[in-house]
Amino acid sequence: MTTGFIHSIKPGIPRRYLLFIAAIVWTFAGGMLLYSGVSMFCTVKGFIWLRILICITGGGLFYFLLFYKISLKHSIRILNLKYDYPCMFSFFSIKSYIMMAFMITSGILLRKSGILSPGYMSELYITMGIPLFLSSLRFYYYGINYRQFKNISG
Repeated sequence: MTTGFIHSIKPGIPRRYLLFIAAIVWTFAGGMLLYSGVSMFCTVKGFIWLRILICITGGGLFYFLLFYKISLKHSIRILNLKYDYPCMFSFFSIKSYIMMAFMITSGILLRKSGILSPGYMSELYITMGIPLFLSSLRFYYYGINYRQFKNISG
């Protein structure tokens, strides 16, 4: 009886829309980091082109070595969800929500502690914003081409 009740009040949406929600969340997170990073970037003078190159290289490495696999895993998991109308918050697994909370908390504590100057924080934000934003593109891609990828396996 409780399972039926919980299922009836669950905010269920089609899996395709879940891909778009994931894309928007990842775009927002990446965009916020990029915006914050770029707005603080000029507080450190000198070596601007080297710093830009380091951010782009680091962000690309993070994407190809880590976020590429994570976004692919989440996309496939969403495409293969058991229900046609899963909960709108199931674009992340519980483990991923915990990791996201840890990363946000760590970022806030690092910024508030003053351990890193704003200039170096900006480079960290940009380096982390790039792979988040690039990962969001995968979710948009699978959402747009949903019929082609429906029920693929990893």
